[in-house]
Amino acid sequence: MNDARPGTTVPDHRGRTGLHLTGRDLDRNPRVEVTDVELLAAGWHVLRATTFRYLGDDGEWATLKRETYDRGNGATILLYDPARRTVLLTRQFRYPVYVNDHPDGMLIETAAGLLDDDDPVTAIRREAEEETGLRVVDVEPVFEVYMSPGSVTERLHFFAAAYDGATRQGDRGGLADEDEEIEILEYDIDAALRMVRDGEIKDAKTIMLLQWAVIDGPFARR
Repeated sequence: MNDARPGTTVPDHRGRTGLHLTGRDLDRNPRVEVTDVELLAAGWHVLRATTFRYLGDDGEWATLKRETYDRGNGATILLYDPARRTVLLTRQFRYPVYVNDHPDGMLIETAAGLLDDDDPVTAIRREAEEETGLRVVDVEPVFEVYMSPGSVTERLHFFAAAYDGATRQGDRGGLADEDEEIEILEYDIDAALRMVRDGEIKDAKTIMLLQWAVIDGPFARR
């Protein structure tokens, strides 16, 4: 039944096939043996149910089943002006947080996006320009993080780059053909950190980069 679903031997609406094969050849951990992968949904992203055997510390094999949501990997970037001690963030509507008790769904974030078919550096340069209008050349890798490892496969690449606030123009970004309406916000780094403490900034990747900026990054006390 699974082999006849769109995304398996039959292309889905994005032309993808073989989505039910992911994980079947994994052998990096001898305590894990994947026995079955079921494709549950292949919309824009992919939902799978994987059955595997796991060798416990007691020496016994257990059969487990886990659902994974595969939305691809992504990248995010903290744009900062070292001279003016400011950071450039964005605000846009995010339905998933709106439906989960965020007051209005208008989330303040660092610029970010999926890699698609690009490498992380190329992707984050693209996303930074699309969302903020800034072209960044010299980007600094910060770290890579699995943001929700219990169910989401995404690995997020974190970057930072300096910008010149004196030459920045405009307060709106995003691609109209993707229905993006993005407000560009500039904050003093201390004000941004206060917003984290006060709960105005609730986005995990943004909080991580702001804290990195004052611990190990451009605003750290040397």
